[in-house]
Amino acid sequence: MESTSERLLTPGEVAALFRVDPKTVTRWAAAGRISSIRTPGGHRRFRESEVHALLRGEEPVESSVRSELSR
Repeated sequence: MESTSERLLTPGEVAALFRVDPKTVTRWAAAGRISSIRTPGGHRRFRESEVHALLRGEEPVESSVRSELSR
């Protein structure tokens, strides 16, 4: 079960942090560069911790786990 204590960001909020268009964030998610969660209504949301890790230039934990599993 996922933790509900972590804040989820909208594509617009992520875009503002990276200074890109929200559609760019959606493309990143579709390409697997950043993981997203779908709301019951089908909208994308992004984990705040993962977004901030990417801003710092770090590889998020989930991405590193996925790359280990694919080896």
